[in-house]
Amino acid sequence: MQRRTFLGAAGLGLATSLSGCSTVASLFETTNSGEPPLVADRPDAIYIPTHQEGMQMVGMGEAGDLRVGLMYSYAHRFWVVENEGGEWTSVEIPLEADDSIHLMAIVWEPETGVVVPSTDVTVELENDEGLVYQEVVYPMFSQRMGVHYGDNVPLPGDDIFTARVTVAGLPFARFGSFEGRFEEAVTAEIQFDYRQGQRDNIPYELLEDRQGERAALRRMDMAMPQGVAPESLPGEPIGEGRSPNEDVTFRVQVATDDRFGDRPYLLVSPATRYNRYLVPGMSLSATVERDGETAFEGELAPGLDPEAGLHYGAPVDGLGADDTVTVSVELPPQIARHEGYETAFYDMGDVTID
Repeated sequence: MQRRTFLGAAGLGLATSLSGCSTVASLFETTNSGEPPLVADRPDAIYIPTHQEGMQMVGMGEAGDLRVGLMYSYAHRFWVVENEGGEWTSVEIPLEADDSIHLMAIVWEPETGVVVPSTDVTVELENDEGLVYQEVVYPMFSQRMGVHYGDNVPLPGDDIFTARVTVAGLPFARFGSFEGRFEEAVTAEIQFDYRQGQRDNIPYELLEDRQGERAALRRMDMAMPQGVAPESLPGEPIGEGRSPNEDVTFRVQVATDDRFGDRPYLLVSPATRYNRYLVPGMSLSATVERDGETAFEGELAPGLDPEAGLHYGAPVDGLGADDTVTVSVELPPQIARHEGYETAFYDMGDVTID
């Protein structure tokens, strides 16, 4: 289940924060795993997790035409999506004894602020003695950061590390000024000084009075984009609708700009209910009905656009704002989740917009 290769051992350091309060001592006194027990009877939806924590910003670096921000917090549990017995479910990746930090990277295009989701990101860490960590990290989703890439990482102790973050070529369609770009792997190099004492000062707050509520933590105040849905989208709106489980709102547009091709383009923009994060890693299909007949039925492919950011779409002959569109979620987001998202985005059903 774990993809990590352990090249280092325990230790850690560094700190500073963008959230929370409370003492970090409660983190280590609550359970042997270093985290509070999960909420009993978690809803099958977005919910307030047991706690929130800050993070330490490591630095930023250029990777070709992209920019990478690197940060970390306490090592913590997270979940990956697997198919068990024909049903999609979240499987916990627990803490390992030598996990030091939860390392995270955000990748974006700096001119537009569009965050890059769902590609392969490899992180290498080395000190003066050589390589201490190398792994393809997980694409992830969290309530405070949105889309990022991360993993729990073991470190050998306080030291100066060089991080090389390699972003693979993007595996989905690109439009407008993104067309023909981001096809080759690019690497950012970021050096940082890690001290466990600074890590231990990262704010950490238990949420005993709110945990389990059908709500979400507010977005973290960051100097980087977070993959939030744009206020306006290309083209003319057909409408919007929320999934039956209320996790995601789907906005549907008919875009006729030349950058989408010579036929009208059905553009679907899915965003989380509370923080309006664009939702990556899904498999979507759509049915278009016009004058009582089916005008289109097929897959919606993921794409990246300077205005719309991440979206799903397909060319549809004769598509108009008066058409009825039903969006179907064929596969839930194939992306690792932080606590509060691990039970969400399943069984979203069909959404009809007219």
